Amino acid sequence: MKKTGNEMEFELEGEGHTFCNVLRKELLNDPNVEYAAYRIDHPLVGVPVFYVRTKGKDPIEALIDATNRIRKSTEEFMEKFKKAVSEYRK
Repeated sequence: MKKTGNEMEFELEGEGHTFCNVLRKELLNDPNVEYAAYRIDHPLVGVPVFYVRTKGKDPIEALIDATNRIRKSTEEFMEKFKKAVSEYRK
């Protein structure tokens, strides 16, 4: 990980486009995030490299906030999914 002021670059070992797009979009939902993007140099063996730039907010805090929102959204989805499956099985 590289971090200088309001910019950060880090790798997401073991992840692909699916999670990276979710994280990128959630970071951009934060009004204090100026820029969030990632690149994967090779589609088969590349490790995603993420870039985040903020406006006054610590990029690590922006990342923590985004992952917490993703977790909450995932938990809400799981509850709705379990309820739907339960109703379906009746």
